[in-house]
Amino acid sequence: MAIADEKLEILKPASPTATTPTITPATRENVIIYKEPERYGGWPANHGLWQWGDELVAGFTATWYKSTTTDHRIDRTKPSYEIQARSLDGGKTWKTEESLPFADPKTEAKPTALTAPIDFTAPNSALMFRFGGLHAGPSWFYTSTDRCKTWRGPYAFSVEGVDGICTRTDLIVLGSHDCLMFGSCGKKNDGKEGRVFCARTTDGGLTWKFVSYIGEEPQPGGFAIMPSTVRTKSGALLTTIRMGKPDADIHLWRSDDLGQNWKHVSTVTGNIGGNPPATVLLPDGRLCVTYGYRRKPTGIRARISADEGITWLPEIVIRDDGFDGDLGYPRTLVRLNGEVMTVYYYNGPREEDRAIEGTLWTPPTTP
Repeated sequence: MAIADEKLEILKPASPTATTPTITPATRENVIIYKEPERYGGWPANHGLWQWGDELVAGFTATWYKSTTTDHRIDRTKPSYEIQARSLDGGKTWKTEESLPFADPKTEAKPTALTAPIDFTAPNSALMFRFGGLHAGPSWFYTSTDRCKTWRGPYAFSVEGVDGICTRTDLIVLGSHDCLMFGSCGKKNDGKEGRVFCARTTDGGLTWKFVSYIGEEPQPGGFAIMPSTVRTKSGALLTTIRMGKPDADIHLWRSDDLGQNWKHVSTVTGNIGGNPPATVLLPDGRLCVTYGYRRKPTGIRARISADEGITWLPEIVIRDDGFDGDLGYPRTLVRLNGEVMTVYYYNGPREEDRAIEGTLWTPPTTP
């Protein structure tokens, strides 16, 4: 898997937008998930975050720190590894797990065809997509039936008519063998990742059929990537998408027919410096989107909507103590007690502090 997402816009900051109102969570507790001397933990959004009661598993990349002013603070001459961390107390403490079949990209097995259907509703199951190249694909996936303790795969992944698939894990389970996936593919003029699509399997992942593209193809120089999707009680699909130039913002799209057709709903947030969304439904039905904020003051933020994304409450500042904009790429879930758990990569208070961290937080009930 590629170890960087793009040139960091925070290192060449654009003029910020006008100051807008912000609010704070009702409660919040920051935790360390992975932090080692001289190491760099990165990009949970490229992996996954799963929950079984108080047992949580988060995946991420571990590589080496290096001071630079033009890129992610990583040493590209040293190897990187894909690892995961597990919590047994709802996200307060974590232990890393490094003996994984996909840990070292250089020795990872070649994908083979899936031969037995996946039961997407199995109680201890997980599915994780991975990708090769830097935003150019291909993609493949692994499955687990024991809460990510062991993984099977890699399994080849393709969708007829869709080229350059470079996708992360974004799934909506519809039945035991029926599942929607949302990903991005190479539809830009440079052949790299730049357009979001929806595909569906009805045979447990043996085959995946194209359903639709979400939105128009981005203009040259722009991109639409890294969707994060929820399904409301009414059955509507709400998908937030990371958009590229000119504004580095997040947009929301809606489908009322299981992905066949889409309409643009709103801009969730703009001018954040480039970061993907992590979208969940809160217990009261409100829509919550979290993301890294690469403008100063850098950190982690969120927005909440009570009308399925038509309007948004003021921006929630979960953290604003980052050293610089090399942070974010969150994964988020809702705990059984209603707390939100957001996992991300972070930095500070020193430049060389590069870690996987998380925040357990309670959303405000009013602006």
